[in-house]
Amino acid sequence: MDKPKRRWGDRSDAYLVRDVDGLHAIMPHLMDKRTDAEVYVNYEFDVTETLRYLETLEVPEGCERPRFFHCVLMAIARTIDMRPLLNRYIAGRRYYQRHAISMAFVARRRFTDEAEEKLIVIEAEDDWTLEKVCNGTTGTVDRARKDDKYGMDGTLDMLAKIPRPLLMVVARVVKILDFFGRAPRAITDGDPNFATVLLTNLGSIRAPSVYHHLNNYGTNSIVAAIGTIHKREVIDADGNRCIRDVVEVGLTLDERIADGFYFGRSLRLVQHLLSNPELLSLPLKESIDFEF
Repeated sequence: MDKPKRRWGDRSDAYLVRDVDGLHAIMPHLMDKRTDAEVYVNYEFDVTETLRYLETLEVPEGCERPRFFHCVLMAIARTIDMRPLLNRYIAGRRYYQRHAISMAFVARRRFTDEAEEKLIVIEAEDDWTLEKVCNGTTGTVDRARKDDKYGMDGTLDMLAKIPRPLLMVVARVVKILDFFGRAPRAITDGDPNFATVLLTNLGSIRAPSVYHHLNNYGTNSIVAAIGTIHKREVIDADGNRCIRDVVEVGLTLDERIADGFYFGRSLRLVQHLLSNPELLSLPLKESIDFEF
């Protein structure tokens, strides 16, 4: 993605939003911490058509078969691309618009209590499709599981060896630098706290969705916890009872970046994409018809 020319006040990953109205300009001063402005949303998505699409999708030989999690990644990325306020964050009590859409999640080497967690951050490309998301994510996760020093893990291991008093000073300095947009890229790149969206796929361990907190450190403004897919009886548009596949997602949002009306419409768009999963196989930047 092409970045606009950097101006005074911009950060390395985003540009300063300079046309904020009075109400939103004052909010970061009244609620200066991200955890002061958390909004929790529990939303049940109908994923019946998504699962059918995955079953019938023809996959070229040698390619990975997309899974439900890849559909969620693609649906959220496309929604954010179409709803740019979702890609904003507040830092240093100012509003910023990101240059790119980044998705973060945690991968375990094995499903055991002792297994290490690996931090994964992927950036959405303009030509992203469901198939490219699948292949790219699978390759990234495989590399992370094999490489002990992948991404942020090597940096964190190094910092963990610093004596506690010195580590407290380092952490304080990093927070101050981040306030002014000067935190080292070696620390922020690959850190889920600086991603557009942090996802946790609890359905992979057959757990229900939860409300995951935001962090005051970093720039992450949206967290999504995906629960387990299950059956539910619903009433269709014709008044008939039918069984549908649904999944609950627990969302935690920074309400300062957009209002409830904007968030609500964005959730409708995610549902539209999951109900019409063939749209997920279109390139990210290809326009689609959707009336809000």
